[in-house]
Amino acid sequence: MKSRFPLILIVLGILQPLAGAMAPLFGIGIPIGEATRGLEAPEQPLPAFFSIWSLIFGAYIAFACITWRYREPWMLRVAVPLALAGVANIVWMLSAQLIASQPLDFLLLIPIAVFSWLAAARFDRLRGMGGSPAKLVADMATGLLSGWILVAFGISVPLLIRSFSSYRPTDFPWQMLWIVLGTTAFGSWAYARYVSRSLWFFGALAWGLLGVAINNWTVTGMGWLAIMTIISGLLILCLRLARGADGTTVPVNSIRSKKWNS
Repeated sequence: MKSRFPLILIVLGILQPLAGAMAPLFGIGIPIGEATRGLEAPEQPLPAFFSIWSLIFGAYIAFACITWRYREPWMLRVAVPLALAGVANIVWMLSAQLIASQPLDFLLLIPIAVFSWLAAARFDRLRGMGGSPAKLVADMATGLLSGWILVAFGISVPLLIRSFSSYRPTDFPWQMLWIVLGTTAFGSWAYARYVSRSLWFFGALAWGLLGVAINNWTVTGMGWLAIMTIISGLLILCLRLARGADGTTVPVNSIRSKKWNS
């Protein structure tokens, strides 16, 4: 099983974009995002910003191929939770298209976040052992997925609230936006404090918030919401610049003594 695991990771990397494209390509179910398209909800990013998934899938497949080629112990250690995140992502995509239940889709985001953050934490503990192109790809794969899932989780909270109420997408715009900004701010603090120092995470998070700001500036016409989103995003980035992850970086000698390479 251990020898076949890198191949399984490659398969999961290929299946994720295929699962997401099931509805538009084969006409099965409802395309992901169709339920929120055209709602002009102030907390949603502009649709074009969801193109970051192509970069996430590319980094995921690249890391899977590197793991299959070199099979180093640290790669397999990071690959295990990343594979579980891939499985959870496929399940979420299928659910979003075939069932289209907002409460269920919201719950299915949780295991993706847990496993992607675990993969990022495992990689962060290896930073003191030197860098390499393979580690850059691993950092990119874990960081981008971790950051974008936090964005997805944050913007899904207002959708969840509306699913249990009669609120329209434009009702309580400031309150809904503050829910998203508060969720992403707390999540980014927790990530920087306990998980990883990855710039890729904050790059994905900044990309998502920029999409929210541009959506409000160009589509909803709520300019002040756009301005507040930009300000909040800059404050979150300052958090990353001011301090990295605490308590996750382990001295090199400690790593070797505990044989964490295995």
